[in-house]
Amino acid sequence: MLVSDPRTAAQLVAPGEEPLFFDDLGCLGRYVREHPPRRGAVVYVADHLTGKWVPAREALYVLQPAASTPMGSHLLAYGTPSSRDLDPVAQGGRPVPVGDVLGETSPEAAR
Repeated sequence: MLVSDPRTAAQLVAPGEEPLFFDDLGCLGRYVREHPPRRGAVVYVADHLTGKWVPAREALYVLQPAASTPMGSHLLAYGTPSSRDLDPVAQGGRPVPVGDVLGETSPEAAR
């Protein structure tokens, strides 16, 4: 998938496979629910403020209805609380648990 906004991007990296890229966290969540990743796969999400890749299991998520995301999930990810707190887009958003974003079938959810 073409990533139209790197601040809302995610990727799934599995051994022996080409990485899969997503431009919206909602698309990533739907994909891992419908296609459980193989053993050893790792999911990364982009920190909305810094653009740095963060392991999805370690990220903090915010649902911000006022945020514009490519596919309309309104989900944002952050690597640290300070990154989230410094991003004006996240202000007033609702925290979302990682399990709600990635579902129980994600490789990180099993850890």
